Amino acid sequence: MNAEIIAVGSELLLGQIANTNAQFISEQLALLGIDVYFHTVCGDNESRLCDSIKQAESRAELIIFTGGLGPTKDDLTKETVAKLLGRKLVTNQQAMDSLLDYFKATGREMTENNLKQALVMEGSHVLPNRQGMAPGMIVESGGHIYLLMPGVPSEMKPMFLDFARDYFARSYSQHIQSRVLRFFGIGESQLETKIIDLIDAQSNPTIAPLAKEGEVTLRLTAKHTSKDEAEKMLDRIEQKIDQRVGTYLYGYNEESLPEVVFRFLTSERKTIAFAESLTGGMASEWMTGFPGASSVLNGGVVCYTNAVKERALQIPSEVLDSDGAVSERCAKLMASSVRLLCGSDIGISFTGVAGPDKSEGKEVGTVYIGFADADGSKSYLYHFRGSRRKIRIQSVKTGYDLIRRYLRHLPVVGK
Repeated sequence: MNAEIIAVGSELLLGQIANTNAQFISEQLALLGIDVYFHTVCGDNESRLCDSIKQAESRAELIIFTGGLGPTKDDLTKETVAKLLGRKLVTNQQAMDSLLDYFKATGREMTENNLKQALVMEGSHVLPNRQGMAPGMIVESGGHIYLLMPGVPSEMKPMFLDFARDYFARSYSQHIQSRVLRFFGIGESQLETKIIDLIDAQSNPTIAPLAKEGEVTLRLTAKHTSKDEAEKMLDRIEQKIDQRVGTYLYGYNEESLPEVVFRFLTSERKTIAFAESLTGGMASEWMTGFPGASSVLNGGVVCYTNAVKERALQIPSEVLDSDGAVSERCAKLMASSVRLLCGSDIGISFTGVAGPDKSEGKEVGTVYIGFADADGSKSYLYHFRGSRRKIRIQSVKTGYDLIRRYLRHLPVVGK
């Protein structure tokens, strides 16, 4: 089943309030396995609302309205829908009793137009409004389902959760299962190119790419009447993706790259140490965020200046003078030295230019990451772009990915 949400109210078009109702409803329908293809906003105008309804009927099975159920003349949603469906409006006694009780309890005079709020479409499934006066309603007609609810979020949300959700869950919902695949070291466009045929052919499961802070995720979503079968559908599409770009896949759902590396280091009983110049301790900070980090992180050195590189890590002054601190040779020596200094299995170093200006004649974003183990040391050159913060974050993530690839026996991405 697919749905369209029509929010009714000129105040939405004027920007006086935000349409948070549509976001909430979309989230809830997704949990039921009901697709939302369109959000529409319409002002308080019968002619334009009629046009919006007819258009929605041409492309959606479920049409959900919020707003326009109040007592005033411009509240015209149920009148308009009733007219199009050829339904009479009749008084709902429960809604009428609630109206009368409200005005009696508050001591206010009930004007004639308030009676309008007790009207519902004949033959509709009425949804009580425990937070307000105008009830909601569900009407099934001509192959479509029409759900009308108040526009006030404090009334609409409990109405949907307490009544409408159960109505659709009983008859129309499917099990919806999602899985997020997390990738590092490959750009969004490159990843899409590798699996473009799978994306083009998607229907169920669906594949949704998203790039954020140097990483790419794919959200896989499958729907089926059986939860187990939906999971199997996700397994099958993930296997196809893994065959093409599996070396870049580092984790699932809310896992972070440091979290995955911490788990691998723990299972392999390996220890690390960091020598950090441009990253200023960020790599160590990320690792110490996990309980039990002392079992894998032996220590580290923040060596932001050449003097500290010389004194703490014993980097020869001639290397710093000839090659510079931002160099392949310096990165290798930093990684080897910090590994020996801390007695760890692996040493990782970061040195580079975070900006905003060049350094040692090298462009902003030039970064060397050193890697050392018992067999020796290597250095990898990268060219990152963005702000100082982005360059530093990308450097640390790349360092963690080097460790992941080393522990998983995967080829390294870098020069």
